[in-house]
Amino acid sequence: MSTGRMHADEPDIDTALVRRLIAGQFPGWKELPVERVSSSGTSNVMYRLGEDMVVRLPRRSAAVQDIHKEHVWLPRLAPRLPVPVPVPLAKGAPADGYPWPWSVYRWLEGHNPGREPLREPAPLGEDLAGFITALRRIDPGDGPASYRDEPLRERDAVTRKAIGELSGVVDAAAATAEWEAALAAPAWDRPGVWIHADLQPGNLLLARGRLSGVIDFGCLGLGDPAVDLIPAWYVLPAEARGVFRSALDCDDHAWARGRGWALSVALLELSYYRESAPSMAAIARRVIDEVLASRPAA
Repeated sequence: MSTGRMHADEPDIDTALVRRLIAGQFPGWKELPVERVSSSGTSNVMYRLGEDMVVRLPRRSAAVQDIHKEHVWLPRLAPRLPVPVPVPLAKGAPADGYPWPWSVYRWLEGHNPGREPLREPAPLGEDLAGFITALRRIDPGDGPASYRDEPLRERDAVTRKAIGELSGVVDAAAATAEWEAALAAPAWDRPGVWIHADLQPGNLLLARGRLSGVIDFGCLGLGDPAVDLIPAWYVLPAEARGVFRSALDCDDHAWARGRGWALSVALLELSYYRESAPSMAAIARRVIDEVLASRPAA
């Protein structure tokens, strides 16, 4: 996984900087070891702090607003979810040349799916459905809009642009046909529910093949629950998708929108990260292939 820069406007972040930030703002932790975490994350860099904490620093200004959201909402949502999620322990301030706020969270054990074939894909599908269902059932209250709260139709221009940029890399005709099929599904017309909105492999933790944690809630908010169907193609093999869908009692319209979300997100990721983040691009390419291969018969 890449540990270098992914964005042109990304600040310089290294172990020495993290040590200075910790020593200057949380001196009680300054003697703890600091070690960079290999991650495919595109919005934040992570450093393990001691045995049971992790420092998370935004890579770009667009991710800064997520810090406040996570500090406000994760402590409220965590007790209602079936698996652990990051609990904010402290919020750091800009200093030592680093321009933005940053956070310290409790470390969660586990590994991301994708390193090896899933041992129990069907039970993992049930685990994912259980997490999504629990999140949806939480009172939306005055929750914020999700980063991905827009109808699919509003992503039409950028999705078609990505297809054009990837002509020759992906099957552009098949991707266009799949995208248009997703747009034909009726839009979500009810109040938004809580969604994670980025249930990709890098944001899921497994232990012995089962879901043990969910991380990176930067896209968290209220929106169309179909957005959280993307792990059907990002994480699960074809034989486990039916279990996942049945556990969520997902109708054809929502499933079509979920396919559209998976395709659109993957196309944009492949277009953007082809050079800067090969591991991210490889995941996106596989997802596109999975979506196109699973297209319903006409």
